[in-house]
Amino acid sequence: MGRAGALTASGEELDGFSASVARAYFPHALAVKTRASGPAELRAVDLGPLRLARIGWGSEVAVESDHPGAWAVNVPRSGILEAQVGGRHVLSLDGQATVCPPDQPTRMTRWSADCSIVGMRVDRDYLAEEVASLVGLPVDRLPAQLDLRSGGGRTWMALLTSIGTEALADPELASDPRVCRRLAGTLSAAFVTACFPEATAHGEMRPRIVSRVVEAMEADPAHEWTASELARTAGVGIRRLQQGFRRYLGRTPTQELTAIRLRRVHADLLSGQAETVADAAHSWGFTHLGRFAAEYRRTYGTTPSHTLRCP
Repeated sequence: MGRAGALTASGEELDGFSASVARAYFPHALAVKTRASGPAELRAVDLGPLRLARIGWGSEVAVESDHPGAWAVNVPRSGILEAQVGGRHVLSLDGQATVCPPDQPTRMTRWSADCSIVGMRVDRDYLAEEVASLVGLPVDRLPAQLDLRSGGGRTWMALLTSIGTEALADPELASDPRVCRRLAGTLSAAFVTACFPEATAHGEMRPRIVSRVVEAMEADPAHEWTASELARTAGVGIRRLQQGFRRYLGRTPTQELTAIRLRRVHADLLSGQAETVADAAHSWGFTHLGRFAAEYRRTYGTTPSHTLRCP
């Protein structure tokens, strides 16, 4: 269940504030480099596998974290965020995001006093599944920095701003688990799109777990596909496969297989390649002619025998 909240602190209270940031976002080691020039601020919302946070320290600080169990995507909305990420120097300003991997030391060497970030924390396993299902690539190929000024980066940033503002402002919205899952899925999918633009077609994701299974069914529609066979083809569990089909095609794998078979029968009946309706239906994997005829009529608005007679 999601949780939303806000907190402010003066420079003298940064130790307690740091503990609140650790609970809301990530545990870390804090080094304060300058006296406070303004109030510290923390706003956070928990969306289950994904958390959002708005963090400003009010002082220039250095922050070190291993980001246990989750990715951190930090977007400075003002000021300077300078970091060492996996041995790489990353300087992010407004319009850029620093992407920090889980379970690896990252040091924010300069988090300027005027730097306020919007942070997105994503559970390691959840994001790995999203990347694998959407683009078929390992999650460790995520970039260390993301450009938010154009393309998918700009789209994700707009969603992050909109959803974050809405969720933080409306605690009731963040308390509904179904809404939280939907918002987390929307943000994570948009983030993956932004990180892997080469794996998109016409601006839309190509979910590999779905495309692999559809390709396999298209190659052999008459095969008696089982749920476990399809899941092995996709490289995911049965539940994950069903979720992918519903999300991207709006139907189950079984319904998609039926649609593929119907198209093959329809083509054979139109072309005259089948002598009888039963021959065409059986050749493409339909074993119950009554159910087949009902599905055919529902799809094409006529009977298969009429199609065979009137090509």
